[in-house]
Amino acid sequence: MRRILLIDDTPEIAELLTFALRDRGYHVFATGYTPTVNELILEQHADALVLDCTAYDMGEALFDMVRHHPNHTRLPVVIISDTPEIADVSLRSRKAQKVLLVPKPFTGSQVANAIDQLLG
Repeated sequence: MRRILLIDDTPEIAELLTFALRDRGYHVFATGYTPTVNELILEQHADALVLDCTAYDMGEALFDMVRHHPNHTRLPVVIISDTPEIADVSLRSRKAQKVLLVPKPFTGSQVANAIDQLLG
């Protein structure tokens, strides 16, 4: 069973996404914003990461932490954003790979589809 680390700073949305991803057969570990994201990825043996932070710069900071870790440079990441245009420009400037953006408003199935696509 593939494992997903979900970082969301809104408990209700984290719960919605957890149910949607579990319905697709994923094991989900959900938490709020945390600067220990790399430790959690290792601890949870995450196959992919979902970032949904209210402030894009919080999600951007977490993304950068993950990508700068030598073991996580190619970890699939779904970023949920209420400013997808800004996020897209930011990710392009980083030449980010294995990343999909899901714009808000979104559904749980959109996020699950993005994970399915990234994990093949």
